[in-house]
Formats: sequence, structure tokens, C-alpha cells
Amino acid sequence: MIEARSLYKSFGEVQVLKDVSFEVKKGEVVAIVGKSGAGKSTLLHITGTLERPDKGNIFFDGQDLNKLSNSKLSEFRNQSLGFIFQFHHLLPEFTALENVCIPAFIKKVDRSKAEKRAKELLDYLGLSHRLTHKPKEMSGGEQQRVAFARALINQPALILADEPTGNLDEKSANELHDLILKFRTDLNLTFILVTHNPLLAERCDRIIEMAAGRIITPGSQEGQPLPH
Repeated sequence: MIEARSLYKSFGEVQVLKDVSFEVKKGEVVAIVGKSGAGKSTLLHITGTLERPDKGNIFFDGQDLNKLSNSKLSEFRNQSLGFIFQFHHLLPEFTALENVCIPAFIKKVDRSKAEKRAKELLDYLGLSHRLTHKPKEMSGGEQQRVAFARALINQPALILADEPTGNLDEKSANELHDLILKFRTDLNLTFILVTHNPLLAERCDRIIEMAAGRIITPGSQEGQPLPH
């Protein structure tokens, strides 16, 4: 599904990615790990077209994303990708239902259809009692599940998650780990996860380790434990 070829990225004088290449197959759950500053989040952002590489190419189902205009990239992100971040990024003035619907409204989905889909997702995530609640009225775990529902509303093929459990307590984090694997099975989704959580990484199909802007372990098909 995803193929990255020889990616380079610098910010000013700092070279963040140095000749990074990797592939992710449809239906895989892949963890990207490494110390802070290794380039993990930058790689995720480039894979999700939130940043463009200085050199190199990203292919999605064979399509070279570098060749798309900014407007076409925005359309691609909205329709094909879902994003989940550590701090949820829910809009505080909107309810859970409204937050989940926003990507569908951007896609110009009819309001009744968008709300029906959002309610189904929130119910699937055990949040049917939180439809009219705003983020400040929900726990951290509940907010992150709303963020998951928002990422899923447009039925994307690929979910990109940056420290999705980094701001949660152990119980909420474990519940989210279970949900990720359930999503993969029930919805045939592909995940790329940046994480410092060894328990989450070890439950993934593969672990890709980064250091100093390079991939130092490409990962194995069966997954591999993190170094201690």
C-alpha cells in the first residue's frame, strides 16, 4: 500500500531524515520506534503528506504522491487517510458528534448521512452516551476514542497515529491497543504507529526502529521485541 523511496528532509541546517525507505502492506499494523529526535514523527508526517520531502518519493497504491498539487493532496488526505495524535486535537466548542463529523462535512457528505455514520462509530467505540458532550466533559481515554472515530468517519484505507496512547493512563492505553487490533480485523485497516510504548509496539505486526534520521531495523514479518 505504502512505499517510501530514499526520503530526505531537513529543517534549516538540521537533517532530520537521511535516505529512508520502507514499505507497508495492506492490512499491516506497523510500529515506528526510536528515541526522541530520531525522525519518527517527521517520517509519519511525510507519509501522510502533511510535509513534503526534500528528496525522495512516497507511493500510495502505486501513485506517486509527490506529483499531486496541494489541493489534490488535501483531497487525498481527507478521503484516504485518517490521523490520530497524542493530544486528540478535538475542537473544544463542539460536541463529540460534531467533532467526528467534521472530516465528512469537509468531504461534502450529506449531514444526515455523516451524523448516522458518526453515531455508529461512537456506539462501536462505547461512546453512545457521549454524543452531546464536549471534550472537557470527557476523560482522556474517551477523547482519544472520539479522535479515533473522527479518523474513521470517511472510511480511510490507512490510519497514521503519532503517540496515540502517549497521553493516557495504563488502563486506557491497553483498551486503545485492543481497539487498534480490532479495527484492523473488523474494518480491514492498515496502521502506521509512532510510539514509545513497548507494549503497543510488540503487539504490532512489525517494528521499524529509527535512529539519527535513518531506519536501523526494517522489521520482521512476525514483529520483534524492542531492545531493553
